[in-house]
Amino acid sequence: MSLTDAELETILADASKRIDGDIVWQTDEDHSPSYEFRVEVTSSAGWPLFVRGSYNPLIPALSYALILKTAGRVYALDLGKDHHNPQCDYVGEKHKHRWTERFRDKQAYVPAEITADVADTATAWQQFCAEAKITHAGTLRPVPAI
Repeated sequence: MSLTDAELETILADASKRIDGDIVWQTDEDHSPSYEFRVEVTSSAGWPLFVRGSYNPLIPALSYALILKTAGRVYALDLGKDHHNPQCDYVGEKHKHRWTERFRDKQAYVPAEITADVADTATAWQQFCAEAKITHAGTLRPVPAI
């Protein structure tokens, strides 16, 4: 399925998106030093969405990605790792991805409104959810200590 910019705007503007229950970080199944989670996102429109989180404490690097099952990653926050855009410019270690028809999820930009540090997974989560208009009725548990 091809996603249009207008369809993405509708998905992101939908304030009925919701995650219920606590989120617990799990060890990476590929045996990397990362921790991960995956949670379903419900909405009144029934968008087939989920959020994937990953945190690597050794780099450190944090990522929260909103994924549309029919199109892939449509919105994401990355902290702790640089990104190289298709036009060959680099954005910093704090950047967001927003799906576009032209670049899909390859284009990133620096978000002034994200103030959380890479190690502050809870504040970054709150800011990500606020930006993506996702209500989380639960708690994001702390990342386990190494």
